[in-house]
Amino acid sequence: MQFKNEIEFIKNLYGNKDFIPLHEPAFLGNEKKYLIETIDSTFVSSVGKFVDQFEEMMRHYTGAKHAIAVVNGTAAIHMSLLLAGVKREDLVITQALSFVATCNAISYVGAQPAFVDVDNKNLSMSVEALEKFLLNVELHNGNPIHTPTGKKIGACVPMHTFGFPAEIDLIKDLCDKYNIPLVEDAAESLGSLYKGRHTGTFGLFGAYSFNGNKTITCGGGGIIVTNDDELGKLAKHLTTQAKVPHRWEYVHDYVGYNYRCPNLNAALACAQLEQLEDFVENKRETANRYKDYFFNNEFVEFIRESKYSRTNNWLNAVLLKNNVQRDLFLQETNDNGVMTRPVWSLMHRLEMFKGCLRDELTNSIDIESRLVNIPSSVRK
Repeated sequence: MQFKNEIEFIKNLYGNKDFIPLHEPAFLGNEKKYLIETIDSTFVSSVGKFVDQFEEMMRHYTGAKHAIAVVNGTAAIHMSLLLAGVKREDLVITQALSFVATCNAISYVGAQPAFVDVDNKNLSMSVEALEKFLLNVELHNGNPIHTPTGKKIGACVPMHTFGFPAEIDLIKDLCDKYNIPLVEDAAESLGSLYKGRHTGTFGLFGAYSFNGNKTITCGGGGIIVTNDDELGKLAKHLTTQAKVPHRWEYVHDYVGYNYRCPNLNAALACAQLEQLEDFVENKRETANRYKDYFFNNEFVEFIRESKYSRTNNWLNAVLLKNNVQRDLFLQETNDNGVMTRPVWSLMHRLEMFKGCLRDELTNSIDIESRLVNIPSSVRK
């Protein structure tokens, strides 16, 4: 067995359990207390004190002026794109190395993804690839138009892959130059910093996920953050069915969305947020153990955080020499009780997105063929 030593190291790291999951939630604080309090209050749906507390805690933690709790991260991206003004048939620049939710949300507004390559160090959108793509964009009456297709660029949506921050300040500079709204897919990066600032707070909007496999979870759940006062208020209004506040009347002034976060989920989120920094510190220690172990490894390269970054290390990742070695690593680890997985299929390979604009995706294709995610749970 070629990767016997690597498997033994991972098992030792996680206490020699029979099965080491890729990423399991850690409920070590007030989760049960807050859930029981919510049930006893009978306010288990979208009205309740924990929804307000969840939003306040996220404002305080990220430094954003507005935080709007929603049902999941996909809904957070969808609403952000709507409020950013993305229209049907617009192009939305994003990355092919991403989870499908990003492109699904783009499709919900009737727009089309346009894929640019990722950086081979941080695995997130490449500044150089974005800059090259924008050479074919011109401003017409303030609108960024992709000249080969005549389509408007509605937004740019980089994702901070596995929690590794993109060079988001440089991406923002390019978006500002071409008057393109920046929406950060920060679903995987809560707790990550770039140049001392939280991912998700550089763009017009940032979208976070609290799915069951994230650094902290409330089963589902998502958050939209923004520093725009008008859009922040509108986001809250639209995600709660656009109901005009009144003690008993039901009046709605927009087509709204049932994207409300239930109080039950928010209660769990509040308890998890209380532990976030402890979880990040724990996961960063795990990443350092991996980094030391894989240093100068003949077969396996551990992905490290880039300059100016503090990564939450949501999912640790390694690169094998080639796809044959990758598949062998996947087989041997999973056969021996260590859960690992390859990166997602690149978005342009999926049937619904195969006709979308894209660049050469050189780094993305190479990473797809060699990358494996390894166990990254909080170690208890």
